[in-house]
Amino acid sequence: MTADDANDGAGNAGRRRGRRSTALRAAGLTLTGALVLGIAAAGWAYWHLNNNIQSVDINSALGDDRPPRAVTTPSPSASAAAPLPTGSLNILVLGSDSRSGEENQALGGGDSEGARSDTAMVVHLDAGRTKATVVSIPRDTLVTRPSCPLSSGGSTAVAYNAMFNSAYSVGGPVCAVKTVESLTGVRMDHYVEIDFSGFAKLVNALGGVTVTTDEDIDDDDSHLTLRAGTHHLDGDQALALARTRHGIGDGSDLGRIGLQQKLVKALLEQIASTNLLTDPAGLYEVADSFTGSLTTDTGLDSLTELMRLGQSLKGLSSSQMTTVTMPVVTAPSNPNRVVAKEPEASDLWKSLR
Repeated sequence: MTADDANDGAGNAGRRRGRRSTALRAAGLTLTGALVLGIAAAGWAYWHLNNNIQSVDINSALGDDRPPRAVTTPSPSASAAAPLPTGSLNILVLGSDSRSGEENQALGGGDSEGARSDTAMVVHLDAGRTKATVVSIPRDTLVTRPSCPLSSGGSTAVAYNAMFNSAYSVGGPVCAVKTVESLTGVRMDHYVEIDFSGFAKLVNALGGVTVTTDEDIDDDDSHLTLRAGTHHLDGDQALALARTRHGIGDGSDLGRIGLQQKLVKALLEQIASTNLLTDPAGLYEVADSFTGSLTTDTGLDSLTELMRLGQSLKGLSSSQMTTVTMPVVTAPSNPNRVVAKEPEASDLWKSLR
């Protein structure tokens, strides 16, 4: 081999090393860019979801004139830096038929302003967070609505024999919480509200929900027609089921509550059966649907707090959830209204303190 051949061989090897080096640099830059974009996307997603959540400072509005707060204890298995709570907890969950926005109006919110709390549930988590009791309060219950502070200043007047769901109409979440606490004697540790469009979007993001109905449903108001049996419902249908009352039973709110309780359990089962951790896009869609129409108290108004609550419930399944309705009887003053049945109602609330 001549010197020229050797030089050519060395030149070719150098060029190959140069090309490999260039390719490695390009791959490194691509990976670095993808990592930076991934971090930026994750950061934007967290910011977006966090800013979706609306909140109300209920604790400041109501002050100390409230039932005592339950004592919480940290989980022994959690890290010392951020222990997960395991104490009992009471959460007021409202479903509101908001009248604002085109989506809510299209789903049945109507064309007027304001909103009503047509679904009210007190979710009680036992100490240990492995069992739960969900108590529905009929919206037609006549109650003494206490004086409630208004965000604009001043306060509402005490109202006797008022419809339970009027509390939200006249004083928003703050008055809803105060009325529930006055009725039950139970401290509401947290407040969660989701509106029409948010509920429908959440069900769609989860791929629908499977519910079994015990009787035929034909309700002109909710626009839902179903034969008795098992059905896989999309978001609009699930919302219609939650709003159905005239097409079942005696047409009262108690029939609707039964459907809503079935729906809550079915949703929990759907969430448990959906492996969102392996589907980032699906997980984001669910999170965006949920947070986009969510209002909470200031103790739950961040993804961090919501995730901590979710982590503390990892041992809870739908089979460990009991759904009941506050015991009621027909109101003496109005056959279309109900009042708490005593002493059964008081005994139920006492068991949740």
